[in-house]
Amino acid sequence: MASFPPRVNEKEIVRSRTIDGSYFAWSQGRRTVKLVPWSQCLQNFLLHGTKNVTNSSSLRLPRQNSDGGQKNKPREHIIDCGDIVWSLAFGSSVPEKQSRCVNIEWHRFRFGQDQLLLATGLNNGRIKIWDVYTGKLLLNLVDHTEVVRDLTFAPDGSLILVSASRDKTLRVWDLKDDGNMMKVLRGHQNWVYSCAFSPDSSMLCSVGASKAVFLWNMDKYTMIRKLEGHHHDVVACDFSPDGALLATASYDTRVYIWDPHNGDILMEFGHLFPPPTPIFAGGANDRWVRSVSFSHDGLHIASLADDKMVRFWRIDEDYPVQVAPLSNGLCCAFSTDGSVLAAGTHDGSVYFWATPRQVPSLQHLCRMSIRRVMPTQEVQELPIPSKLLEFLSYHS
Repeated sequence: MASFPPRVNEKEIVRSRTIDGSYFAWSQGRRTVKLVPWSQCLQNFLLHGTKNVTNSSSLRLPRQNSDGGQKNKPREHIIDCGDIVWSLAFGSSVPEKQSRCVNIEWHRFRFGQDQLLLATGLNNGRIKIWDVYTGKLLLNLVDHTEVVRDLTFAPDGSLILVSASRDKTLRVWDLKDDGNMMKVLRGHQNWVYSCAFSPDSSMLCSVGASKAVFLWNMDKYTMIRKLEGHHHDVVACDFSPDGALLATASYDTRVYIWDPHNGDILMEFGHLFPPPTPIFAGGANDRWVRSVSFSHDGLHIASLADDKMVRFWRIDEDYPVQVAPLSNGLCCAFSTDGSVLAAGTHDGSVYFWATPRQVPSLQHLCRMSIRRVMPTQEVQELPIPSKLLEFLSYHS
């Protein structure tokens, strides 16, 4: 395992993500990234039961040379990024989403709708963009001065990429403009650990050291508000599929569920009972929460903590639906349909779980439907009976 700067609360590098259900990618804390067809991972998972370890020795897939005739057929690639990989993100293009640059005729790249990209954030501050189907390097983005801790693409297919770095900044890149760096978002006073787009791409959440949780307007590139409530570094964030909720994970042993439209804390999921005092929560409490992820049903989240547990929560219950053992967990991500959770660990392994399956209530389905198109304030202003308004609202 590579050595890192001596900071005890530092994450090592394991990432696991899918975007359209075709690929699974992870780094094992080195300079290589493995891209494996998700169907192969799923088959391996089903063969070995509800928990499966994936590492360099347990999963061997035939590697194939790329050719134009079978470009879109998923195949394994091992990409050498040239430096230690800290972050990964998938992105794909939608043709009607044009670049914000005026002189589009001068672009070197014209990304097609069937093209799948992988962004890798590196130890030296660089970001490399790869064609997933061929493994070809397309762009090399240079502007950060420290480690790139996280990456996220706008979900609208615009190929707008945001990077979060130890250099205390977020940077906005337009890949349809050949990777032009459009904007620097400043406000964090310490390392930025993670960032996430809202589903409609209008809002960005960024979290970092010193209890920081920031919300940004991605049309104007301005800060909307800073969310106050955590007692320690905040290391992960994720929006619900309808954009009505925001989950943040912190070293203070807690996951908070926020209403990002007004800054209210709606739910608190504790990983230590009784809940620690602010002084204890702000120190080495042995229950640091490392990661949080929303399921695509909008009803469940998963969290990883240093107490060697992965927890599955319902957003309307105080206690986990299920708990499973996991030592040295670092990050987690749901599959596209929410049926599988993948979690990466310190030793470079990836574990898979079949997630709890529950039928959502009519209330939850109604809330998600309306919140996909209306923020909190607009829902509250609807000319409907108060009982119906309460039915359609998320509550603390």
